[in-house]
Parts: sequence; structure tokens; C-alpha cells
Amino acid sequence: MEEKITRIIDEVKKVIVGKDDIIQKVLMTVLAKGHILLEDIPGVGKTTLALAFSRALGLDYKRIQFTPDVIPSDVVGFSVYDKATGQLAYKPGAVMCNLLLADEINRTSSKTQAALLEVMEEGNVTVDGNTYQVPQPFIVLSTQNPIGSAGTQLLPQSQLDRFMVRMQMGYPDFKSQVNILRDRQTEQPLDAAQQVVTKEEIMEMQAEVQQVHVDDALLEYITCLAEATREHELVQIGVSPRGALAVNRMAKASAYIEGRDYMIPEDIIRVFPDVCAHRVVLFPKAKITNTTAESIMKQITEEIETPKIGE
Repeated sequence: MEEKITRIIDEVKKVIVGKDDIIQKVLMTVLAKGHILLEDIPGVGKTTLALAFSRALGLDYKRIQFTPDVIPSDVVGFSVYDKATGQLAYKPGAVMCNLLLADEINRTSSKTQAALLEVMEEGNVTVDGNTYQVPQPFIVLSTQNPIGSAGTQLLPQSQLDRFMVRMQMGYPDFKSQVNILRDRQTEQPLDAAQQVVTKEEIMEMQAEVQQVHVDDALLEYITCLAEATREHELVQIGVSPRGALAVNRMAKASAYIEGRDYMIPEDIIRVFPDVCAHRVVLFPKAKITNTTAESIMKQITEEIETPKIGE
């Protein structure tokens, strides 16, 4: 188990420099069977991150660049008449892959966004009354530009809730940026990435994550954190039960990549802001004090007493 995790992380680190925490959290989301939303400015490596993971994990990879003229059939596929058989034949859309990079999801229409997010939730597509399962494992890594960029529109809160985590890559630190400039003069970074596990091994690891033991005290702790978001004075809409379930799944994955078959409070604290910040809606007065959802989530984990396991 630990050997496979180390191999994957080390392989992605050959391509993505100075972002160890992001790499670990993306892998945790994959093992928790979740989907990822990366919100950041262009040029910080979001696409390269997705490609590096697809290579290291041996996944069939597709990318769809969302623009206002992308329509739902581009995403889920469509039917065409087959003269040879006299029947409708299904032509797969972009979602028929293991790892889909949905680039700039907030630049397309609400109808197209909904088509993708429905597949993320259901794990299948329905075209002309016929249902088709997406390949397994199935991971969507979506990117969006910060709100306020030209041509962007907000994802509805109900659709944001479908993403297990929302993260920001940010700029690399000074030393990492120097290393990037040095290493990328003569070669493409993705040339260094090789497959280190199979799809079957990924699904085995996903099944093992589900078996991670969770003490009842930790389930109560997750519930207390979720309730605290609903009671916070700056939060209009708090974390839903779906969000609490996502915290549990991600915390299990955190324990797993650390080589444990049991969860501890630190696993929950580690994942709580990334899992929950995009699920809450703040009152307008939060803007006056420049308070972010992320800072509120971290504040809550600091204020709620952690349970003592085994006592």
C-alpha cells in the first residue's frame, strides 16, 4: 500500500514542482472517489497536474475546453443513424474516459455545466433513452478562473456541492520557480512521467480506503464541525450532510496515504477547509472584513475541541 502511494506521488513530483500538498490532496480525492475543482489563474500548472496524474495512474485522459458554444452533447455524446444496422448508434462524448480535465468550466452555459455535473453524480449518461456507464475509475478535474475574470459566471451552489474538494495551486515559491526555469529549458516536463500503477490497482486502493476504521467519536466530531458552520455568524448556508459525508471520505483517504487503517482527528482537520469552504455561503457582511470561507473553516477546526480516541 505505502509503496504504491509513494511511487505515485514521486512520479507526479517529477512534473509538478514544489506542490507536494496539492499532489497528495489530489491523490486523496482520487482514492476517495471524488472530483476536484481547481480555482486559480492561468499558467500555474492545472492542466499539467491533470496530465501528470493520468500518466502516473495509467488512466485514459480527455480534455474539454469549455467555451460559450460548447453544448451538452459535446460532453455526454449523441446518437447518429447507422445505415448498416438501421439503428441509432451512440457516439461517446468527452466524459467517456477515466480522467476528464474540464477546463474553465465557468465559461460555458448553465445547461452544459449541468450535463457534466449530472454525470459526476450519477456515474452514467443517458442519451435518447439509453444509459451508458462511464469507465471506472472516473475522475473529473475541473478548473475555473477566479470570479470576475472576463466571460465567467458563477457555478450554482448545488453544482459546487458535487465537487469533493476545491483547491488553489498558487504560485510556486522562489526556489521551485528557479528549478522550473532550469529544468524546462530542454525537455517537456511530461516526458518524465511514467505509469506506476494500473487501473485495477487504483480501484483496489479505493476499496481499501472505504475499509479505514472510523471511531464513533470522530463521526460526532465531523458532525460538530458541520453544525458549527451552520451556526457561525457570518455563514448564511452551512455544510450539508453531503458535505459531512465528503469530509469522512476524504479523511479516510488521508489516513490511508499516511499508511494507517484507522482515522485520527488530524485527518479531519487536514481536509476540512478544502472539502467544506466551497459548500458554504457567507453573508454579504463577510466581505466588509475580508473574511473568506477558508479562514472560517480553519477557525472552526481550531475552536472545536478534538476528541480523545481510545480514552
